[in-house]
Amino acid sequence: MPDPTFEGLEPRYHHTSWALLLRGMLALAVGVFVLIRPLDSVAALALVIAFWALFSGIVEVVHAVEVASTLTHWWILLLSGLLSIGFGIAALYWYPLLSLTFAVLWIAWWFLFTGALGIYGSYRHRRSGLAWGWTMAFGVLSIVAGAFALVAPPVTIAALIGLIGGFALVAALILIVAAFRLQKIAHG
Repeated sequence: MPDPTFEGLEPRYHHTSWALLLRGMLALAVGVFVLIRPLDSVAALALVIAFWALFSGIVEVVHAVEVASTLTHWWILLLSGLLSIGFGIAALYWYPLLSLTFAVLWIAWWFLFTGALGIYGSYRHRRSGLAWGWTMAFGVLSIVAGAFALVAPPVTIAALIGLIGGFALVAALILIVAAFRLQKIAHG
């Protein structure tokens, strides 16, 4: 006798599996496009960064105005939003250079900052008598990668596009496999 708590789940599995399959096919298309047409992907990335800054800034300005009566430092949100709007407009005006420069600098500073934290953490580990070698190695590697990102921006952008394409392909594989597994469950 079937368990009554699971009655009616088969149709839901069927609908969910199609949604997963469609998302997987979209991710596959994006991954293939990014890897086959990297220059178009770089241009699209620059637009996404510009529009993201513009949209985020507008939302932040609206939020600042809404909370002005309740927060004493609402103007910080307003200033942040205005800066994002300004960056978004500038990024669209100086398209694609400003957005791509932002992406490179963001990646480089992220590597440099996490590398410095890794090195600091390795010294703390060493002082505590813990294993510290790998933490130090990854910290140094991260700093070298950050410096390289600043010195070789085209390589940094190419690596970023490759990661995006690779991530899309892995996500596609996972979603498509999940869709077929749900189909198998739905059909018994």
